[in-house]
Amino acid sequence: MRKGLLLGGGTLLALAATWTAVAALNDVGPGAATPSRPPVPATADVTRQDLVETKTVSGSLTYAGERRIPSGASGTVTWAPAQGAVIRRGRPLLKVDRKPLVLMYGRLPLYRTLQRGVSDGPDVEQLERNLKALGHGDYLTVDDHFSYATEQAVKEWQDERGLAETGRVDAAQVVFQPAAVRVTGVDAELGDRTTPGRQALTVSGLRRLVHVDLDTGDQALARKGAPVTVTLPGGERAKGAVTSVGTVAETSGDEQDPTTTIDVEITLAKPPRSRLDQAPVEVEMQSERHKNVLAVPVEALLALREGGYGVEVVEGGTSRVVAVRTGAFGGGLVEVEGPGLAEGMKVGVPAT
Repeated sequence: MRKGLLLGGGTLLALAATWTAVAALNDVGPGAATPSRPPVPATADVTRQDLVETKTVSGSLTYAGERRIPSGASGTVTWAPAQGAVIRRGRPLLKVDRKPLVLMYGRLPLYRTLQRGVSDGPDVEQLERNLKALGHGDYLTVDDHFSYATEQAVKEWQDERGLAETGRVDAAQVVFQPAAVRVTGVDAELGDRTTPGRQALTVSGLRRLVHVDLDTGDQALARKGAPVTVTLPGGERAKGAVTSVGTVAETSGDEQDPTTTIDVEITLAKPPRSRLDQAPVEVEMQSERHKNVLAVPVEALLALREGGYGVEVVEGGTSRVVAVRTGAFGGGLVEVEGPGLAEGMKVGVPAT
């Protein structure tokens, strides 16, 4: 994935291009007052502040927790959801031979057939909790025991879903997931033959996040909890924070030019307006904080004839060019240091 770059010398030259002619008018060199020059079109303050150095990298707006769902039955797929569909508790994820594979909520997979006589367990309690939530089992006690009342509640549910009223629940009828899911991929399409264990769907959670394949050379940017700013599709800007940093590097690309990255996940402070999946975004990440430095807008920099950069200090009706050393860049500002330069001074900037 292509990464953004810190503002460098080439960019500075471009930003300073409109000021080069101004610097060329200065026949006496940096530091001298030049009252005869025309006034600068606009000014900005020299400020003293903390400056956070940033780097912009590319990412994608996606959904959290992608995972695969297998088919639990043998037969022909007679219905499959559309990509992007949201499936909630009690609704079918797939139909095989017109029989639904129904979503129920829970973290424990359905690893055995649940029926009268099975040993007590948390999977029984998980099923009973869902039956209650779906309106079945008026006399059902939610616990870890598969009772007669549990069997009757299962039969009620099976009748409602058009399934044979066996009182038994197996992986051909139910899939447990922690919560509602969003379909991100359909592998078992209408008319396909399927068998137990064959991948049927790819789903995710409903929570939005930003994923970045971060170059390992930039790993210092990815500190858990570090604040970021994300530019979303359409130009919307959103605040967020790094919530997950991968520990395994992945290599992609050809042998001559391999790219090694780690996975970074970012949670946004507010849900974005965009509903697009895998939409490209730009992520501004913080690399270093420079404390209590003098800063001016980047566009205040002049490209000097003798090399390097300067700023045009405006004092009353006069102005002078002061050569500066540049430091950190961040938020449209640049750290500067130069002779006589102080907080509160005015520097020339291009008119907007």
